[in-house]
Amino acid sequence: MTGTDRGGAGGAPGPLLLGVRHHGPGSARAVRAALEAARPGVVLIEGPPEADALIPLAADEDMRPPVALLAHAVDEPGRSAFWPLAEFSPEWVALRWALEHDVPARFIDLPAAHSLAWRSEEDTEGEDTEGEDAERAGEEPQAGPGDPSGASAPELRADPLAALAGAAGHDDPERWWEDVVEHRGHGGGDGAALAPFTALEEAMGALRETEEGGGHDGRDLVREAYMRLQVRAAQRDFAGAVAVVCGAWHVPALRRKVTATADRALLKGLPRTKVDLTWVPWTYRRLSRSGGYGAGIESPGWYAHLFGAVDRPVERWLTKVAGLLREEGRTVSSAHVIEAVRLARTLAVLRGRPLAGLGETTDAVRAVMCDGSDVPLALVRDRLVVGDVLGEVPAGAPAVPLQRDLARVQRRLRLKPEARRRELELDLRKDTDAGRSRLLHRLRLLGVGWGEPAASRGSTGTFRETWRLRWDPELSVRVAEAGVWGTTVLAAATARAEADAVTARDLAEVTALAERCLLAGLPDALTPVMRILADRAALDTDVGHLARALPALVRSLRYGDVRGTDTGALAEVAAGLAERVFVGLPAACAALDADAADEMRGHVDAVHGAVGLLGDTSAPGHAGLRSRWQEVLRTLSARDIVPGVVRGRAVRLLLDDGVLAADEAARFMGLALSRGTPPADAAAWIEGFVGGGSGGGLLLLHDERLLALVDAWLTGVAGDAFTEVLPLLRRTFAAYEPGVRRSLGELVRRGPEARGRVTTAGLGIPGFAAGLDTERADAVLPVVRLLLGLEGNAPARTGLDGNDLVGVDA
Repeated sequence: MTGTDRGGAGGAPGPLLLGVRHHGPGSARAVRAALEAARPGVVLIEGPPEADALIPLAADEDMRPPVALLAHAVDEPGRSAFWPLAEFSPEWVALRWALEHDVPARFIDLPAAHSLAWRSEEDTEGEDTEGEDAERAGEEPQAGPGDPSGASAPELRADPLAALAGAAGHDDPERWWEDVVEHRGHGGGDGAALAPFTALEEAMGALRETEEGGGHDGRDLVREAYMRLQVRAAQRDFAGAVAVVCGAWHVPALRRKVTATADRALLKGLPRTKVDLTWVPWTYRRLSRSGGYGAGIESPGWYAHLFGAVDRPVERWLTKVAGLLREEGRTVSSAHVIEAVRLARTLAVLRGRPLAGLGETTDAVRAVMCDGSDVPLALVRDRLVVGDVLGEVPAGAPAVPLQRDLARVQRRLRLKPEARRRELELDLRKDTDAGRSRLLHRLRLLGVGWGEPAASRGSTGTFRETWRLRWDPELSVRVAEAGVWGTTVLAAATARAEADAVTARDLAEVTALAERCLLAGLPDALTPVMRILADRAALDTDVGHLARALPALVRSLRYGDVRGTDTGALAEVAAGLAERVFVGLPAACAALDADAADEMRGHVDAVHGAVGLLGDTSAPGHAGLRSRWQEVLRTLSARDIVPGVVRGRAVRLLLDDGVLAADEAARFMGLALSRGTPPADAAAWIEGFVGGGSGGGLLLLHDERLLALVDAWLTGVAGDAFTEVLPLLRRTFAAYEPGVRRSLGELVRRGPEARGRVTTAGLGIPGFAAGLDTERADAVLPVVRLLLGLEGNAPARTGLDGNDLVGVDA
């Protein structure tokens, strides 16, 4: 009797039920063998029936798994579900077999219109139920709200493989599944092709009988009722055997004799919503538990290797590992591969396994190729065991207009999505790189986090940008959600920016949004954003708000040079904002507690940096801003009602700008550290002057007068007051580099007599002397010329007259 004549996997009349484990290469091979043997007239697959129209795309030459069916609610795209498929997934193998043999294929699971609406009614408050029950053999892993499993399901139902493995004496269900299914070879004859499904059906039937006396999760009952109705319809509509590829957990329920009337009663009154479906690229990383997706497999890269290796899977795998380690600079020879193969086989024999599995090969790689280290082994796991494969879908797949425009822009800019994290360096003076920058910034505005800005290496100029890119499958959902803002990336980002400006909570958010509009190249959004910014700035009287808003606004002015953006309106608003800060800051700094004073010091630093940038621009209204700001700092430094941390910082900024002489700075410090000043206020002044990572340690090293003032004050603090100021002083000096702290300690240890009044000459501390040592300074010039690319073009000796380094740079 043939498989078709038998009808059922166990010989009983009815459909050919092929219970599988999702993403299992052994199950996939068994499905292919069973379909070849049975030659059914129709193939039914667990999945959303709304996707039937998408099945032909699986045969497109541009369709490369891993891919996923994405279903989302039309009125709420964020309410979505995924059905991922890899080349080693049994469902994908069944789809491809049906298409290659011109056999009809259908999806028979509960429609996504019901499952998404069901999830909406049973609001889980945003909890991600992604693939909760994917570990059990019979549950289709679905991302997001489409997962039909329930959190209250018994532990047995959640992972029946663990129960089966335990019954067989194995404590690791993954390893047990590999031994009994994944490492099986190709059998011969119909009986061999159907044998694994018969055994698995019997095991699942026994497990379901023990589940709370036969009780089952309500969603599973509804899903299985719908599947049975679809199987009946296929038996009625198609000639020949009906093959059903579904999770093994469902097979006993599909075999059970239930009337159609009873099944329809379970489906009556289900909620419903309008949904759209399409194919989207997927990644191996999202198929693995390590990537946060409970798909029931920890090693998709390994499983893909098992499925694709025609023979000698262990030897081929270890050869891949050796190639990867060689690429990373490790010395791995063919002898290492041979020895690792021998060790893996020996370990399999000792452990009673039919074939060396991932555990044995990993142990062999660690011992033979990695010298016992887990560091290179982590690379093997990340790049090979899990993998960075990103699937592709054909251009003809359904997509929202925004997704189509994004794909068009990606092709034009030659910016291909990749699953592997990578860095992208952009030179904004080049048209293509400028376009890439605008695209990435626009997507960030839309909440599509394909790229994250990173610190540029080797340059801090505004014409350089560095991005860290990685495309995750969930970004397809984010693109669908962003589609409500427009049909193109430009239009959607513009509309989103305008809406965000209206709903911004404070002035700083609006200025940050203006900066993002400039970065994203959104001139149509910048006009309304600037109007809202001007209105908010005119009404906001909080100096802290104004100070927080100013830096982002000033940074935006810098982008006009390289991005060709008209920043005239920004310059006018920035100048007005700066003037208002100048007027209101002295009064705002009066009578602050410690926390508010520390926050105000941050505002002073931010405004100082912003004024420095504004002073470098030629925009109207900016002339004299720097001198007016310096007058504000003088006012702050001389007012006793201003907290010490702010007064100290004001003196330091004036000193750094060259406006305040060293003698005058020493006078301010002497006044602040006089005996009449409370110790806590004096310590706060010190923190403002030399703390906060502002290079204060080097200042104390090079100016003996300031160090002597701090030392004298500290040694004169009474014991009880010293305990009070110690935490503040520790925080101040702990921020210094270890070398700076060590040199300061050496100076203090020697005492004021040895230090002298002004210099550290003669103390034996490297780098300190009464004057400049030009001979030592000349020694660094070859390195400077090398860094500047000017070897042989500069004079051999400069004498450091103050202008020579400029000549070298020129």
